[in-house]
Amino acid sequence: MSTDIDVAAIRADFPILNQEQNDRRLVFLDSAASSQHPRQVLDAMNEIYETSYANVHRGVYQLAERATNGYEGARSKVAAFIGAPDTNEVIFTKNATEAVNLVAFSWGRANLKAGDAVVLTLMEHHANIVPWQMLAAEIGFEIRWIGVTDDGHLDLSDLDLLLDGAKLVSFTAMSNVLGTLVDVPRLAAAAKAAGATVLVDACQSVPHLPTNVEEMGADFVVFSGHKMLGPSGIGVLWGRMELLNEMPPFLGGGGMIVNVTTEGFTADAVPAKFEAGTPPIAEAVGLGAAVDYLSNIGMENVRQHEVELTAYALRTLTERVGPSLTILGPSEPSERGGVLSLSLDGVHAHDISQILDEHAVCIRPGHHCAKPLMRRFDTNATARASFYIYNDNDDVDALADALIAARDFFAL
Repeated sequence: MSTDIDVAAIRADFPILNQEQNDRRLVFLDSAASSQHPRQVLDAMNEIYETSYANVHRGVYQLAERATNGYEGARSKVAAFIGAPDTNEVIFTKNATEAVNLVAFSWGRANLKAGDAVVLTLMEHHANIVPWQMLAAEIGFEIRWIGVTDDGHLDLSDLDLLLDGAKLVSFTAMSNVLGTLVDVPRLAAAAKAAGATVLVDACQSVPHLPTNVEEMGADFVVFSGHKMLGPSGIGVLWGRMELLNEMPPFLGGGGMIVNVTTEGFTADAVPAKFEAGTPPIAEAVGLGAAVDYLSNIGMENVRQHEVELTAYALRTLTERVGPSLTILGPSEPSERGGVLSLSLDGVHAHDISQILDEHAVCIRPGHHCAKPLMRRFDTNATARASFYIYNDNDDVDALADALIAARDFFAL
């Protein structure tokens, strides 16, 4: 590797990776589903539980104030990490799925009506499809679809027609199946020119690329903590303050109000308006620690490392495994992230995964919550290997060895 990343030193920070399985070094290649956690994140969460845990935004005693400072400090770290102009534009949610649902059922109910159009892409995760389908069934708007080319890029040939009259365009920044990197500023600018609001699912891009939400040109951006070294149970919605101010609350309860009477309630200001109930306190602190960890490495370094690792993987797997192997998505590493959806002729993805597990190589088989995209490529499932900062060429070699073993086992 030509970047400044020391993979061996990074891997040592991850306790779960320092183990063997079947007398082999564990090779974790499923970070697109959930990444692993460095000791620094685990320590930060343990520390707040051991020394500073209390409910936030309520108590005035010192313990509660420390907990609140930790929670709000995490918000500030996330805001800086994604280039948010206002820290209060960062809303903590349970995950990115909840963040999309928040936009759909708060902004969507207030702004969409029968006869309107929402534009999605065939690359979308179910989390950015089903909420809009649920709302469309309720309201009666049309859903239009941007297609995908054979080489895994968005088909923008009829974009003007698809955007004509659209009220919302919601799309992924990076496909969790194909690894394809979408030109977010270009698509967002086209949507804005057509008068549409823009939501970007950045679950796969924020952990792996430098991110600036203003440069994206989006109105809403969602992502999850568990894909960027942080814990599960916390996600992020970033939204433009003028839109957040206009949106009604998504959930009601404690923490999101200024006043409640028998006649009604007055909602608090953003972000509290969208954070009803006791929030994920330790999880927010853990996400803040994950942001610190990635920032110390440098997101430019993270990206360069993965470009080089993906290039090595594309070349090595193609050469060593042979023509029985198919890799979906762009062939140029600079056009994709470190996500490789693989298939072996005549072998089901789950069988591939089972053989790889015997070799201590962890990948994910299945439709990856992207069934419309699976149908586009005429398959029910792929075996997906995905890379992160703790992976290196040795992991790719282990993947190749295991795929060859699977190929030979099924006598291809």
